[in-house]
Amino acid sequence: MHCLTQQAAERLQRKKIFLGCNLSDLSASNRISWYRTTKHNIARILDGDTECFSAFLDRYSRPLYVLIVQIVGCSEDAEELVQDVFLKAFRCLGSYRGECRFSTWLYRIAYTTAVSATRKKKQEFLYIEENTINNVPDEKTDDILYPTDDEERTARLIQAIDLLNVEEKALITLFYYEEKSIEEIGEVLKLSPGNVKVKLHRTRKKIYVLMNGKE
Repeated sequence: MHCLTQQAAERLQRKKIFLGCNLSDLSASNRISWYRTTKHNIARILDGDTECFSAFLDRYSRPLYVLIVQIVGCSEDAEELVQDVFLKAFRCLGSYRGECRFSTWLYRIAYTTAVSATRKKKQEFLYIEENTINNVPDEKTDDILYPTDDEERTARLIQAIDLLNVEEKALITLFYYEEKSIEEIGEVLKLSPGNVKVKLHRTRKKIYVLMNGKE
């Protein structure tokens, strides 16, 4: 479950202002209205509306950077890749049809761009035997990703996340840092909601092993 502060909840509400509304929260008539507004904003950007394009960049630059930097592990590379994502998105804006949330569409581009970058650099990830992961009791992982004032524990958590594979890093980032729903994560990573839950559960156990050893 998400660990949301009041500040985070308010931030999530503000995220709905520009092209980021959750379609599942809307009625059929409101979905049509939302889609028309989104298409209108896209048309304005394509027509050269710099103010609208600036709002687009402001709205998504940081969230996309957070996802990409977690995957590639280098801030300079992440900054360049964010620019690549915006370029790809701009070129394909006219093809957006509203089948998914606009943010989902962008995150999908960001994820595939980051994955391609890691493949080019042939990054290696730590392998842990499945039995070791499966033997971790569920209660050991319930609060493993919750905020803490323990600096040593936080440092071990960061190191553990760095050792995850690309998909695992994306799962953790989207769910805990970006506070995305299970359904939207599935749309970004092209996984069923059930599969997302299973993989999140397994990833939490893997993080526990990486932080504490096999015990």
